Amino acid sequence: MNPITSDPLSAADFDAVHIGLVSISDRASSGVYADEGLPALRDWLGSALRNRMRFTERLVPDERETIAQTLRELVDEAGCHLVLTTGGTGPAVRDVTPEATMDVADKLMPGFGEEMRRISLHFVSTAILSRQVAVIRRSTLIINLPGQPKSIRETLEGVRDTQGQVTVKGVFTAVPYCIDLIGGPYMETNPDVCAAFRPKSAQRRPR
Repeated sequence: MNPITSDPLSAADFDAVHIGLVSISDRASSGVYADEGLPALRDWLGSALRNRMRFTERLVPDERETIAQTLRELVDEAGCHLVLTTGGTGPAVRDVTPEATMDVADKLMPGFGEEMRRISLHFVSTAILSRQVAVIRRSTLIINLPGQPKSIRETLEGVRDTQGQVTVKGVFTAVPYCIDLIGGPYMETNPDVCAAFRPKSAQRRPR
């Protein structure tokens, strides 16, 4: 449950969502250091989404076919509604997450990558080196995110001013409506973290 002080509704009032989380790192997957990507994704989603959530998590090395096969498994076998990856999106030789993601794509969703880079440029000029993509496979949205926990939060949540007000919306504002359009569950966000946008015709009351 993600409580909102003025709203007594609980997670049970919203659709259940199955989310795949994939952290991609040679060193973390081999035990050289502890993975930070999966906890960062889980923690942010726990604060941002009001739905009942089930996570299926994978920690894999920077191997194109391994990444692609993991994505196929999470979509085709596990039945995830949303898959988020972290890591492997830069220009280095071993950074192959975007290529692996496009290997499994039915449709490309270029706006997500474009907006993530625009958001990140508010924080670091090297954001132009990022190659994140988003795609749809079957009825699942797959989004590549940066590798650092701080950058994950920034791209999902957006840019805030010194008073904590959002000045540039994060990409997750568009995720729930995208999931609607491809036949997934109705996702409801905590507006204090990330206010999802839907046209009025697509909004509905919790059951």
